[in-house]
Amino acid sequence: MTQKPIALITGGAQGIGYASAEALKEDGFEVILADIQEDGVKAAGEKLGALASLTCDMGEVAQVEAMFAQIASDHGPLSALVNNAGVAMPGDFLSYDLETWERVIDINLRGVFLATQMAARVMVDHKIEGAIVNMSSINAQVAIPAIPAYCASKGGVMQLTKVASLALAKHNIRVNAVGPGSIDTEMMAGVNANPEAFKTAMSRTPLGRPGTAREIGDVVAFLCSKKASYITGETIYVDGGRLGLNYTC
Repeated sequence: MTQKPIALITGGAQGIGYASAEALKEDGFEVILADIQEDGVKAAGEKLGALASLTCDMGEVAQVEAMFAQIASDHGPLSALVNNAGVAMPGDFLSYDLETWERVIDINLRGVFLATQMAARVMVDHKIEGAIVNMSSINAQVAIPAIPAYCASKGGVMQLTKVASLALAKHNIRVNAVGPGSIDTEMMAGVNANPEAFKTAMSRTPLGRPGTAREIGDVVAFLCSKKASYITGETIYVDGGRLGLNYTC
């Protein structure tokens, strides 16, 4: 088993998840990538030199439990967890179906709770002063009508982060969240391809450009580091200044 601290990053095959893993690896962590995309996560793990690349649907409880059991058996206890896996699944509010709603909530919120709980149990059992970082969004605070379940789930992640930070503080386990704004990832591809939509997005971003996945990954790595040793229960918004505006659309 490795002697370096181990970090698990969900949704690690690409985008913010991969960038977070990259930043953590540079900070001395061994990283384990997990993603629903089997081929994608294997390729990402090989490129990064990950300790392991695991296929897991974070919306399926049995798969999450099996993943944590495999990590414990094969690699030992985690020192950090990055709950990054998430989906948006947009749709019209009046016709938004319950199946879609539940799928988004299962991945974005229930999966985050379950992974946080399971990682924290391991950290407590091994007396590890660990760090957990949840991926929230500026949509925890500002709403977009086309993504109702996503907005609700990210608001839930913000509150879950606070709850977990209070519950785990006595164990010296820190729990924080990152709230990205408009980041140049696959989730923003549709906006990037539409000049009017891109112009609108940038009009509400004071820095005038999308953020990069690595700019989010660096904040994640900071929150997992000793440099953030007195920060817990916070959501750090990395949004180019958007939340400072007095309008949202």
